[in-house]
Amino acid sequence: MKNNPLGDLGQGLGDYLREQRQAARLSVRQLSELAGVSNPYLSQIERGLKKPSAEILNQLAKGLQVSAESLYVRAGLLDPDEANGPTGPDTRTVIKSDPRLTSRQKSTLLDIYDSFVGAEPAEPEPNAPSSASTEPSTPRRRPTPKTKTAGSTPATTQKEG
Repeated sequence: MKNNPLGDLGQGLGDYLREQRQAARLSVRQLSELAGVSNPYLSQIERGLKKPSAEILNQLAKGLQVSAESLYVRAGLLDPDEANGPTGPDTRTVIKSDPRLTSRQKSTLLDIYDSFVGAEPAEPEPNAPSSASTEPSTPRRRPTPKTKTAGSTPATTQKEG
């Protein structure tokens, strides 16, 4: 039986890291270079001999292109229930209930929010005007100023005389 000072916790993280590294087709040396972690230290983490800090886990997550939260949970730094998502107020509800925003501003903010979090766009509010009906689709062009001819002077200068 292996002597593991971290018990099952270190081994679970180490196994998970090894699986992720192998799935990404990376050697220990390649991942250590990508993550900026020494090769021996990464090997010790994978074998369950060392418990990495949150900063090291973040670097490894970037190198493996996985979420840092998944590594935090495996390392016991984050409760799995906390990693599943925010527990605070619903952003969409807060935006909709803000009295300082117009209907159009609320609709625009919700569209932007949905684009960031990948949610399906919600139905527009009944009184919210569509953005297409209130603004032109292309910006209006300003008239081009007339070009000056060589030797011409601005109208503010005095005539010679």
